[in-house]
Amino acid sequence: MIDEERGQIEYEVSGAGPTVVLVPGSCSTGAAWRGVTTVWCNQFRCVTTSLLGYGRTAERRTSCDTLIAHEAEVMESVIRRTGGRVHLVGHSFGGLVALAVALRRRVALATLTVIEVPALELLKATGEEQHYRAFRRMTDRYFADFKGGDEQAVATMIDFYGGLGTFASWPPRVRAYAIETTPVNMLDWATAYGFALSPASLAGVAVPTLVLWGSASHPAMQCVNALLGECISDAILKKVNDAAHFMIATHAQDVGRLIADHVHRAEARQRSLAMQA
Repeated sequence: MIDEERGQIEYEVSGAGPTVVLVPGSCSTGAAWRGVTTVWCNQFRCVTTSLLGYGRTAERRTSCDTLIAHEAEVMESVIRRTGGRVHLVGHSFGGLVALAVALRRRVALATLTVIEVPALELLKATGEEQHYRAFRRMTDRYFADFKGGDEQAVATMIDFYGGLGTFASWPPRVRAYAIETTPVNMLDWATAYGFALSPASLAGVAVPTLVLWGSASHPAMQCVNALLGECISDAILKKVNDAAHFMIATHAQDVGRLIADHVHRAEARQRSLAMQA
């Protein structure tokens, strides 16, 4: 754990090698990466954490203050604790937070990998109104159902991402955690809608970036992640066949291989530059 005045931050380390910091999405914890880290067979030093309000990371936001800066500050504390440059990887809302960290440039990143990022305001900034409205319709229904007393309202969001029936297919323990953390997830959506992104701002991402999206994902997710790949100058865009939003669990082998290749390319480039110096 990292102890700070504003609350604790989850911090766990395993393996050895180049440092990879793994940021999970909403309604999840660092344990979500186990499938991916297993693929790597300890070739990386893996640092896992959880976003604000999840796992053992204390919430710092309020309904009146949902700025993504609060999330970014926590991830920056995690990165500083590692003691050097890191390969930052974020899934879903965790990917949005990872983007914020890269744009703030307050910590040393070797690479960035973002997976299925709900960069909502980029859709608005690029005129993709149909896809932006798809997100809005989903969150409006989700919020209204929850406020109306539907304890399982979060299923609307999960099924939007993963397809009809995804929530029902999850193990009871996982469904229970999503229901328990619904109020935190609603803060996450407020944070996402409040994070202004545009092609011009994304030009500020100054590290080699891998953008992953699933061929079976919602069309709005496919669109926004394609836009990320286009707007970040040093970006590689990769589609994971037959995968939807929760690919770090369903397609861990493919995701793990793509991230590892990205990290190894950057490490080889760094070694080559060091030899030339």
